[in-house]
Amino acid sequence: MAAGIREKQTVALKRMLNFNVPPVKNSTGEPVWKVLIYDRFGQDIISPLLSVKELRDMGITLHLLLHSDRDAIPDVPAVYFVMPTEENIDRMCQDLRNQLYESYYLNFISAISRSKLEDIANAAIGANAVTQVAKVFDQYLNFITLEDDMFVLCNQNKELVSYRAINRPDITDTEMETIMDTIVDSLFCFFVTLGAIPIIRCSRGTAAEMVAVKLDKKLRENLRDARNSLFTGDTLGAGQFSFQRPLLVLVDRNIDLATPLHHTWTYQALVHDVLDFHLNRVNLEESAGTESTPAGARPKKKNKKSYDLTTSDKFWQKHKGSPFPEVAESVQQELESYRAQEDEVKRLKSIMGIEGEDEGAISMLSDNTAKLTSAVSSLPELLEKKRLIDLHTNVATAVLEHIKSRKLDVYFEYEEKIMSKSTLDKSLLDMISDPDAGTPEDKMRLFLIYYISSAQAPSEIDLEQYKKALMDAGCNLAPLSYIKQWKAFTKMASAPTSYGNATPKPLGLFSRVMNTGSQFVMEGVKNLVLKQQNLPVTRILDNLMEMKSNPETDDYRYFDPKMLRGSDSSVPRNKNPFQEAIVFVVGGGNYIEYQNLIDYIKGKQGKHVLYGCSELFNATQFIKQLSQLGQK
Repeated sequence: MAAGIREKQTVALKRMLNFNVPPVKNSTGEPVWKVLIYDRFGQDIISPLLSVKELRDMGITLHLLLHSDRDAIPDVPAVYFVMPTEENIDRMCQDLRNQLYESYYLNFISAISRSKLEDIANAAIGANAVTQVAKVFDQYLNFITLEDDMFVLCNQNKELVSYRAINRPDITDTEMETIMDTIVDSLFCFFVTLGAIPIIRCSRGTAAEMVAVKLDKKLRENLRDARNSLFTGDTLGAGQFSFQRPLLVLVDRNIDLATPLHHTWTYQALVHDVLDFHLNRVNLEESAGTESTPAGARPKKKNKKSYDLTTSDKFWQKHKGSPFPEVAESVQQELESYRAQEDEVKRLKSIMGIEGEDEGAISMLSDNTAKLTSAVSSLPELLEKKRLIDLHTNVATAVLEHIKSRKLDVYFEYEEKIMSKSTLDKSLLDMISDPDAGTPEDKMRLFLIYYISSAQAPSEIDLEQYKKALMDAGCNLAPLSYIKQWKAFTKMASAPTSYGNATPKPLGLFSRVMNTGSQFVMEGVKNLVLKQQNLPVTRILDNLMEMKSNPETDDYRYFDPKMLRGSDSSVPRNKNPFQEAIVFVVGGGNYIEYQNLIDYIKGKQGKHVLYGCSELFNATQFIKQLSQLGQK
């Protein structure tokens, strides 16, 4: 796992685009030109990993959606990358009949069933195109990698595996089976790509346990079938730790409902919380200029801009986990260093323009030629730097507008205090009824966190008072009615989750910290510094990875798909701490937990953690699901 999952999935995709032959490093020849045809699922998997330029370098001249109107290109091979669904297969058969391409390389994102393969074979025979179907492959790539150490199962039909879908009160057993099978299929693909068989731990009596049982069975069946096992030979040798297996911790979203609602203070999580950030791309509405529009003219449309925040973006990689104030300061520093470099180039240019009469100028000239050459050669780098600075200036400014208009710093600090049970400097009722602080949704999130975190639920009289205040603030109370049922139910099952007891320290207000020339007007925003404290998910991982005994995780079930007979025990066979672990949240995850895990593992030498979830939602999307559950 020393090679991240992102790299492994990218290698698998490149091999597929190269007609399933590993690309040769030093071949100088032109790539074979080809078309790539994907469905929405395939598009979501490829887009965070390969840019259009990289696709072009691999010989992909056109990339089209399967269900769009496509013209025939009879002398070009086509690589298909789609889910094996009925409608996709019908469409592929139609392509064969219409003889759209020279040859067909069919790649399925997850395994295709025998009967569907026969449908394709029949269509090929009927269309007299058997020789043109060059290869059919199951790729086992049915998951989306967003970071080196983060993946999510799906994006297209995510409402099918959402928190709401799993926790619906009226769900039937067959529906639940389908949801679990979908999740297991993706997790299975993940481990095939990773080239490792995990040891599985999960909590009892939850959806996570159902996933564990099914995944264990699926891995076990695949290992037994020696001829077709996906975990033998070259794939396992490629993993650097075929002797040391990773730990897979399956947790249920219900162990911690406060974190997904929490206001946050780190850059990536803030971008996800307040902006439209989706599969590593952020969409911003640029405020139209303030020029006065003549009377009667239509108001200017807001420009939509989208930016990709990728691994090649050094600033993003360095600061995505930093507290927001640090990010604002770093953007400012980057800008200043860029301006200094730019001025240097301008200065050299003006010197080059001098007349070469006097001796001094000539010696200066030869000295400066070398400097200018180096300055010119660093221009592309400078331009790239400028692009990143502009990008982060825009994104950070957009985030800052939200922080200021909704007082998110105040919310963050207050919620941290609630979650760590410290004394509150202002009553919750005041926060809710303060008309200037935040949107109705912010207030609802705050109250839900208070309700979830409190050991004793508030008395009916108090609750009525809060409800009235929330109603006056314009909140929708549906999420609360669900959380009430949930709390009553979990109270019987377990003790409330603790969130550590560190609170953020304010370092005074910003205006003093930021230098005067800054573009970020930070007055009045608190400069909060984070203290590392483990969230519930991180704590569970810590117990299981380090083999600590803890009442919270002692009865977690233990599965080892490699053992001949499955045993239903919670006693781990191996007592050594793990080096590699994957945490997977059934029911949806968020960047706050991801960041918390990353911060935790930084302190552990030579250990790696991957974070995965069935879908990635921010607080707004989560509240929406809670209110749908509460309306029933």
